[in-house]
Amino acid sequence: IEPENIRDLQRTVLEAGCDLGVAFDGDADRMFLIDEQGTFISGDMTTAMVAIQMLKQHPDSAIVYNLICSRTVPETIEVNGGRPIRSRVGHSFIKAIMREEDAIFGGEHSGHFYFRDNWYADSGLIALLTVLELMSDDGQPLSEILRPIDTRFRSGEINSEVIDAAAVIARIEERYAGEGATIDHLDGLTVGFDDWWFNLRGSNTQPLLRLNVEAEDAPLLKEKSAEVLDLVRS
Repeated sequence: IEPENIRDLQRTVLEAGCDLGVAFDGDADRMFLIDEQGTFISGDMTTAMVAIQMLKQHPDSAIVYNLICSRTVPETIEVNGGRPIRSRVGHSFIKAIMREEDAIFGGEHSGHFYFRDNWYADSGLIALLTVLELMSDDGQPLSEILRPIDTRFRSGEINSEVIDAAAVIARIEERYAGEGATIDHLDGLTVGFDDWWFNLRGSNTQPLLRLNVEAEDAPLLKEKSAEVLDLVRS
């Protein structure tokens, strides 16, 4: 979601003293939240909140998340008694795994939320109602619910035009392979360290590489985002 598209909503939340703001896309299958302080809440943090509430009602259940989501998402699912299952990006992959694993819920960083009891279809409205239920149960504002879990720093998606995406990915994998990183190819290239990780994957429709980085603190995020981007664009 583009920042300029939610500025009016953020301002209205603050001016009117709202408990939250809600932004839907045109067909309401994507949903994003603004907390009572006017702060944008990412799709993966909303995934974590929906998971918390769903697991109260369906303990020990599987929940699917895509690999771009913060490490906070699988951690939150596990802490709340669920079974996190990692997926490629995209509704077809999420829905297929949900059916295979009988997962109650699936979430993506892009603001798509899928529910088993909604025939595995995505619904921003059901996700919103689930978060409202969580707020009611906890008696806390959104910012306080998120405070203990939203502790990491994320780059958001950074796009770079490249001529040969496969060659760039291979070169970057070689660069990090000898540094003790965990590496997988579930969707593009994911390289993980204890305090940061990144995913680099090609666009299906454009000559682009999409980079997402997460780190334990802001200076490390800035450093590593620049480091990987320099490798992509050199």
